[in-house]
Amino acid sequence: MEKIGPLLRSTSVEDKHIYGLQTSDDHQNHIGLIHGGVVTSLLDQVIALVAWNAADRQPIVTLQMDTRFLGSARSGDFLETRATIQHATRSLMFVDAEVSCSNRQVASATAIMKISRQSGKNS
Repeated sequence: MEKIGPLLRSTSVEDKHIYGLQTSDDHQNHIGLIHGGVVTSLLDQVIALVAWNAADRQPIVTLQMDTRFLGSARSGDFLETRATIQHATRSLMFVDAEVSCSNRQVASATAIMKISRQSGKNS
């Protein structure tokens, strides 16, 4: 995970759920493309950050994440990742996310996140 970062976050109020990663040779696989594990980890990290903030910074864990690879990226590409909460209950969040590069989709994901309430707080 230490190589999946630093994550850059948009400071725009309208785009507060957008994060970016500047890729390097450390992120590529043996054929020169950004490794799918990097893309998947990036999606999971951004989904968790957005859900964590929406849950008033309560601990969040990923129950399920389905990823679809739609394109590719190369070393040096800037990956933009956005996540949107589609539905939330008291204990679950349903989140969609996508990774793009230069207006091309690289991957998308849907996730179910579990809010783990801290002890002493309402569940």
